[in-house]
Amino acid sequence: MFDKSTYSNRRRLLKIKGLNGVGLILGNNDSPMNYTDNVYHFRQDSSFLYFFGLDFQGLAGIVDFDSGEDYLFGDDVDIASIIWMGPQVPLKENAAKVGVVNTAPFAKLFDFISEAKNKGRKIHYLPPYKGENKILLHSLTGDSIQEIEEGSSLELIKAVIDLRSIKDSAEISEIEKACATGYEMHVTAMKMAQPGVWEQKIAGTIEGIALAGGGMTSFPIILSQNGETLHNHDHSKILQEGKLMLTDAGAESLLHYASDFTRTVPVGGKFTQKQREIYEIVLAANNQATALTKPGATYLSVHLAAAEVIASGLKDLGLMKGDVKEAVKNGAHAMFFPHGLGHMMGLDVHDMEDLGQIYVGYDDETRPVDQFGTAYLRLGRKLEPGFVITNEPGIYFIPALIDKWKNEKINADFINFDKVDEYRNFGGIRLEDDILVTEKGSEIIGDRVPINPDEIEDIVRG
Repeated sequence: MFDKSTYSNRRRLLKIKGLNGVGLILGNNDSPMNYTDNVYHFRQDSSFLYFFGLDFQGLAGIVDFDSGEDYLFGDDVDIASIIWMGPQVPLKENAAKVGVVNTAPFAKLFDFISEAKNKGRKIHYLPPYKGENKILLHSLTGDSIQEIEEGSSLELIKAVIDLRSIKDSAEISEIEKACATGYEMHVTAMKMAQPGVWEQKIAGTIEGIALAGGGMTSFPIILSQNGETLHNHDHSKILQEGKLMLTDAGAESLLHYASDFTRTVPVGGKFTQKQREIYEIVLAANNQATALTKPGATYLSVHLAAAEVIASGLKDLGLMKGDVKEAVKNGAHAMFFPHGLGHMMGLDVHDMEDLGQIYVGYDDETRPVDQFGTAYLRLGRKLEPGFVITNEPGIYFIPALIDKWKNEKINADFINFDKVDEYRNFGGIRLEDDILVTEKGSEIIGDRVPINPDEIEDIVRG
C-alpha cells in the first residue's frame, strides 16, 4: 500500500469537489464459486482501494463532506477466524495505515446511514456492480434494487473520475511494474508459439507468470490463432504452421494497477508475405497513434487518424478503394477495424468502467460517434497529462461480417470484396501498447514489448 498521506490527500481532494452530505465507498466481499466456503479470488473494489487502500473483505468507508471526517466500518476477527487465517491486524491499526482515525463495527454503518437520512443528508454512492453490494445498499437505504441501480450519485461519479484519471508518479511506478510482468508474459508466449502446441498451455503458462509477479491477470487472457474473434477466450486449439497467434494479456501489480498488451506472431516464426503486409499496416497505425497522442488532442481524432492509416494501407494492397478520407468518414474501414483505438487504464484495465463509460471516456465537447466501429471507441475525450491509455489498432478478416457487408452492398464504393475474399481465412492482427500522456506528448510505459516483425520472427524461432 502507499504511504498513508496518499490516501488522506485523495480523500481531502474529494472533499473539496463541492459535494454535500455523505460519500459511501463500499468495499467488496468474497463471492462463492460453487459453495459458500469455496470462493473466487478476492478482488477489492478499485475506488475503495483508491481512497482507503485496505485490500481485504468486509469494509465500508465514509467520507463526510460536511464535517470533513472519514470513517471505516468493519469487524475484527474472532478466534474461529484466527484458527483458519492466522493472527489478524485489528481494524483500528489497519485504519491508521491509511490515515483514518474513526472506526466502528460494520453493523454501526446502518446507524450512521439511518441518522444521516433522518437529518435529510444526501447519501452519495457509486454504481454497484456486485449483487451483494446492491442488497447491502437496499438494506442501508430502504430503496428497492431498481432504485439502487438508478440512484448512484452523478456528482460523486464525476468527482471520482476527475481524481482517478490523472495518475501520479507512485501510480505510474505501479503500472510500470505491471508492464514489466506483462512484457515477460508476452515474450514467453512468443517463444511458445510453435506448431503442435496447445493454446491452453501457453495461456496457462503466462497466467502463472502474472501470479508469480505478485498480482493476477488484469483480465481473462485472450489467446487464439483465430484472432479475428476480438475477445477469443477459447484456448482449445492446437497451433498450426502458417497461422497467426494473437495474445491480448496483462498483469496486475501487487497494488492492483494494470497492464494490457497485445501482440500477434506467426506460429513457427515466419510471416507469410500477406501476413507481413497486413502486420506492417497495423504497426504503422500504432506508431502514428502514439505520435499523435498529446495533451489537448482528442482520442477520437487519434482513432480516426489511425483508421486512415489502415484504410490507406489496405487501399495499397487492393482491398479498399476510393478516397481514403471519404472511406473513413463513411466507416468503410470498420469492416477491418471494428473497434475503438483504446481506453483508460489504471486500477482497472478498463479504468473506472464501472462508473459509466460515457463519463470516463467522453466530455461535453467530445461525444460518442454513432457509427459501426467508431461507436465502440471507449475513449474519445481530450487528453490530459497523467492519463494512462491503451493504443491498440487492428485489422481483422471476419467471414460473417464480410458476407453481411458484401450481400448488403455496405460501403461497396470503398471495398474490393473480390480481393477481400482472398483473405477470408487470414485471422486477425492487433498490436497494443500502454501509453502515458506527458506534458508535451506521450511515451510508452516501460520497455516496449517486441513489435518489429524481424525481431518477432527471431524470438519465435529462437
